[in-house]
Amino acid sequence: MADPDSPRIDTLNDERRPRGRPRAFNDKTEQNTVKSLDRALMVLETLAHMQGATLTTLADEMKQSPATLYRILVTLEARSMVETDPVTQSWHIGPGAFLIGSVFLRRTSLVERSRPIMRDLMAITGETANLGIERGTHALFISQVETHQAIRAFFPPGAMSPLFASGVGKALLARQSEADFARYLREATLEAFTPKTLTDPEALRADLALTRQRGFSYDNEERNMGMRCIAAPVFNAHGEAVAGISVSGPSGRIGETDVDRIAEAVKAAAAKLSAALGAGK
Repeated sequence: MADPDSPRIDTLNDERRPRGRPRAFNDKTEQNTVKSLDRALMVLETLAHMQGATLTTLADEMKQSPATLYRILVTLEARSMVETDPVTQSWHIGPGAFLIGSVFLRRTSLVERSRPIMRDLMAITGETANLGIERGTHALFISQVETHQAIRAFFPPGAMSPLFASGVGKALLARQSEADFARYLREATLEAFTPKTLTDPEALRADLALTRQRGFSYDNEERNMGMRCIAAPVFNAHGEAVAGISVSGPSGRIGETDVDRIAEAVKAAAAKLSAALGAGK
């Protein structure tokens, strides 16, 4: 008879699976993917990137059968993940997708803690304040406080920009290790968006070194002509760069003589948000 006070001997040598994970959790092969679900998610991603499209345009973009895509769209529409405009016959991301995305934003206190700091930053600089995080080879914008100026930068939550061609992106790239940056260069395509885009890896490397030295990055019309952006990294309690906070605006209002003044405000905002996340404690 087993001693009830003796330790339990696990027949799996204590290599227990976390609850909710099957034995094949680490197996990412095709047999463990759901093709129809994967295709539906691709439709959502493509619609988000295109900011809406007709069925014909979407089929051309994805190189998929319109009939197949229509069935997927109707299924997603039933869950409010997409919706259609009866006038233009175009499909768009729906409120259901927004609700799911909102859960992601609520998972961390980053956005909540950033809001008053971003409002102050917008008031001080008179320009739009942005908050972004790294997602793959892109910066994902997760919050924004718009300026009251008629002409302004606009990066709605969910918008993405290549890391190498955005203020937030370069602020985050500058904090990467040499190994991580080398991997980034292998994965990213340094596409020229404007004549000022840094498409040469060594030129980008030099710019990131300057970013680390002065504590802020500077997007000088590298993504869009006529627009400039100044950003600084935000750190967590472990000293990791988890986000970037920035100010964006027309080059006519952010002149070369304004960069240092705005940069000081951006760095102060980044430091305040970092402290709120426990950095330096």
